[in-house]
Amino acid sequence: MAEQFVGSGWSFPLRIGPTGGIALVSGEREVEEAIRLVLSTAPGERPMRPDFGCAIHDLVFAPVNEQTAGRIQHEVHVSLDRWEPRIQVEEVEVTAGTDRSVLYIDVRYSIRGTNNPRSLVFPFYVIPSHDEPGNDSPAPESDR
Repeated sequence: MAEQFVGSGWSFPLRIGPTGGIALVSGEREVEEAIRLVLSTAPGERPMRPDFGCAIHDLVFAPVNEQTAGRIQHEVHVSLDRWEPRIQVEEVEVTAGTDRSVLYIDVRYSIRGTNNPRSLVFPFYVIPSHDEPGNDSPAPESDR
């Protein structure tokens, strides 16, 4: 029953299958790729569905701090609740990478109708400000 609910669909990112057609995925892989699609699409990118996606892309230039992490957690929760009804989001955790130019979004979820907890880590790249503490990289030639 749960497998019918999950279904199958095109792979994301789009790729060619072994027979030369569009590759298809099904089951848990289909759900994982659908989550990645929601998180990697900014609202307004899809012409026929302008509300689709996740508003984390508005935070690319935000400082890497707890407030930004909280906003990302909220946006991920809201977008997955809206656009991926096959899952129940259990927890969203955001952690900064060592170089502070990447935030790791850890989405813990379960597929509805199953008792199978899953986790997906989605890297979100930010553009750090030159004024942020700990940003010791030299300014580009054009900024000097």
